[in-house]
Amino acid sequence: MKRLSYLFCFLWVMFSTHRFPAQDQPKKTKDSDYTLKVDVNLITLHVSVLDERDQIIKGLKKEDFSVYEDKIQQEISLFKEEDVPVSLELVIDNSGSMRTKRERVNRAALTFVRTSNSQDEIFLINFNDQVYIDQDFTRNPDDLRDALEGIDARGGTALYDAIYLSLEHIREGKEDKKALLLISDGEDRDSRYKFESVLEFARESHASIFVIGLFDKEGERSRAQKKAAKALRELAEETGGKYYFPESVDEAEAICTQVAHEIRNQYTLGYKPTNARRDGTWRTVSIKLNNSKNSKKLVARTKRGYYAPTES
Repeated sequence: MKRLSYLFCFLWVMFSTHRFPAQDQPKKTKDSDYTLKVDVNLITLHVSVLDERDQIIKGLKKEDFSVYEDKIQQEISLFKEEDVPVSLELVIDNSGSMRTKRERVNRAALTFVRTSNSQDEIFLINFNDQVYIDQDFTRNPDDLRDALEGIDARGGTALYDAIYLSLEHIREGKEDKKALLLISDGEDRDSRYKFESVLEFARESHASIFVIGLFDKEGERSRAQKKAAKALRELAEETGGKYYFPESVDEAEAICTQVAHEIRNQYTLGYKPTNARRDGTWRTVSIKLNNSKNSKKLVARTKRGYYAPTES
């Protein structure tokens, strides 16, 4: 698979305007511009383990896991189960269709913030047909509350632009572990970035993407909503996150609590790949659970792969 790379020039006029103006179609740049910065000597995976009821499984040991790269088993040289600070990103749909949902979405987002590790740094992006930074990285929940309360739902939906630009900005986060929570109720209508570009950039990213899609009920979705749901599901699965399509916005707060708990209760596994070539190729990654009494009923989830570094 040939890797796509795109350069978005982040002129941080955000300090004076807090808005990303409409962008020209992204231009292709050198392959090295957005190569995932992976230490060639250690690949790090953040792994969620859940049972069939979506309950978090704690207390597993290194020997309970097997890691495979391109179907070849790797030796686990790093294993941790600890609640570490994270660079988190809240990406909130602010289009006109969200007007009646806004209060409940704000409440859910604040619940997510308060349930997360108090040392997490979080920033808030909202989007309609433009993308706005309402609050840059902060560890103060009151800053995020004030930013959420100041948002007025209106306009269209530049969903893919918001995801792409969020993945770009989260690179500035100080914490090694990164995650993105997206809450949206509609299909993309106004983006300049195409889904294929966003998906490729997400694969190159360090961030796990969690999605709450506030769409119509499954049997009542339009073709455009079905397409959006499929795209968001793929983004979550590729990055080791998870997607939720609740029947009601009233479920969003409980989901936000669940996502925050999951992020705080992941295992960190590291390995030195047997394939040490710096060739920029895509390497698939998978996790198997071993010898657990109920291992067949447990799910271990992490990102599906990474791009190997290239020679500089």
